[in-house]
Amino acid sequence: MNEGQLQAAYTSATGQPAGRVERLPGGAGNRTYWRVCGLTGPSAVVMELPADPVKSEEASKDHAPPELPFVNVHRYLSRIGVRVPRLLLDASRDGFLVIEDLTDRTLEQALKEGADRRALYSDAIDRLARLRAHAERDPDPTCLAWTRAFDYDLYHWEFEHFIEYGLLARGAKPSEAELKTLRKHFERICRELADAPRSFTHRDYQSRNIMVLEDGEQVVIDFQDALQGPRQYDLVALLRDSYVELDRPLIDAMLARYLERFEAEGGPRVDAKDFVAFFDLLTVQRKLKDAGRFVFIDRVKKNPSFLVHIPSSLKYVRDALKRRPELREVRGILEKHVPELR
Repeated sequence: MNEGQLQAAYTSATGQPAGRVERLPGGAGNRTYWRVCGLTGPSAVVMELPADPVKSEEASKDHAPPELPFVNVHRYLSRIGVRVPRLLLDASRDGFLVIEDLTDRTLEQALKEGADRRALYSDAIDRLARLRAHAERDPDPTCLAWTRAFDYDLYHWEFEHFIEYGLLARGAKPSEAELKTLRKHFERICRELADAPRSFTHRDYQSRNIMVLEDGEQVVIDFQDALQGPRQYDLVALLRDSYVELDRPLIDAMLARYLERFEAEGGPRVDAKDFVAFFDLLTVQRKLKDAGRFVFIDRVKKNPSFLVHIPSSLKYVRDALKRRPELREVRGILEKHVPELR
């Protein structure tokens, strides 16, 4: 979109005259964001959609949904009281949306500014527990998140993605026997993860996808890829965040808080020991995938900015592997071929 089109989009959404336009930094996705300042009113953000806005870049069995996933999931979250950006104009058929401008203050940025870490994460945990308990209690088949899931095939694809990019593309040369052993363990992990109870999962509930407003209110963004996944998945994304490293005592405190709040919000009582063990197993899968994905983004999408986050991702893997003694073979092979895991 050119400047005139962006300004026209702003005016259509707000009824106010538009002023300066600036492009916002992009993440790993393929959408483009523009901030349009109002001459007399507040600014807004124009989300410019890619040519095929409903197709996932990662492995997916999705058929083309009847409406834009962002709009569909936004409707569900709004209905159950989750704070998301206000949708000012749905012009998805014309290739864009206009949404509320939440400024640039992510949870990650708030931490850099000195905000209270425990308070920020406690709030994020409480909101997540409330969302999950509601979703399990009252499923909504009209929401696209109930039509797709983390199943064996998706977990398996992500492990293979790690092997391709997190190992081989970085110059590792594991033997055929080592690859066979890794795949044997990865397949077993996939089965265990896929067998867990599933419900609404944001998929990327982390410090760059939680905005912190001036009054402290948290707003969830980047939810369009939501699907069915285990309870621990969003907790791994938040507490094993590649962009903000948390120490284990805080992680354990937040896991305990989640279980307490989840039950208080109407969720079932969950065995804490089993819950944390599964959290560590899922950490191995998710953070290996992240490490491989960051290499993919560099090599294929020519965006090297995520490479700096590989060490923190793998640090979490190293910690989790130590807590899962049945994965000692995996740990031995990866330590041999991945420097950050030694």
